[in-house]
Amino acid sequence: MIRVLLDENVPRKLKRHLEAEAVTVPERGWGGVKNGRLLHLAAAEFDVLLTMDRGIEHQQNLSGIDLCLIVLSAASNDIDDLLPLVPSINAAFPRVAPERVISVSR
Repeated sequence: MIRVLLDENVPRKLKRHLEAEAVTVPERGWGGVKNGRLLHLAAAEFDVLLTMDRGIEHQQNLSGIDLCLIVLSAASNDIDDLLPLVPSINAAFPRVAPERVISVSR
């Protein structure tokens, strides 16, 4: 099963809709950890970082990081704005690969 880490900007309620084993950054004890360090921590335990940080792939060097980023684009990070993306998020899981960035939007 795919292991997913939900970034701090993704509501924890989203994890119950994912077809994956999902944990939030605060649940893991990594609240406040900056993106560069977070990517390395996440890569050691997870397959995917689910985030709404649209610039993360341009701000961070993903080379050599054994982690896939799924970047969500929605009107806000309110659960009601993200729920319509759930089918596309779940459909992206089979395409997960290290150093890959998958964008999901409406």
